[in-house]
Amino acid sequence: MSSTPTRTALRWLASFTGFPLGGLAAMVLVGPVDSVATAAAGGLVTGAVLGTVQGWAMRADRRTAAAWSATTALGLAVGLALGSSLVGFDTTMAALAVQGIVSGAFVGAAQAGLLHRRLGRLAIAWPAYLAGAWALGWTITTAIGVEVDEQFTVFGSAGAVTVAALTTVLPTLLVRRDAS
Repeated sequence: MSSTPTRTALRWLASFTGFPLGGLAAMVLVGPVDSVATAAAGGLVTGAVLGTVQGWAMRADRRTAAAWSATTALGLAVGLALGSSLVGFDTTMAALAVQGIVSGAFVGAAQAGLLHRRLGRLAIAWPAYLAGAWALGWTITTAIGVEVDEQFTVFGSAGAVTVAALTTVLPTLLVRRDAS
């Protein structure tokens, strides 16, 4: 069965589950993001889960899926450690938006390294796009009243659905590029 852009986008939308599942795993294994060490470790756990789910959603082969998961994990580990420390581990909407910008940019930069082979110079835009999407994810999560003061590694399901919807552009673009 060949992948159409619509089928690909729908599969990618299901990858939103990687955010809450990764966040839950990090909270259980590492605890709240209240230090650089817990931010890095929690980002690594969350990123590994998220990257694995996204690899599945992209129908990546094992090697590509493993690389996607590892780069997402490393990007989030560095981005979350830097972003959360930059805002003093604060959980206000503004602080979490900044944390989202930094985390999204680092995840996007890590992933762009893998995307460059398939997208060329277009991959350069991915970190900035993901930074904006992740800031929005945190803003939505905070605005709807999620208890963000528990210092999660990543935004909640409402933010995750939004980010997944905004980022369907990536797998759709990849399918179109592969078809041409």
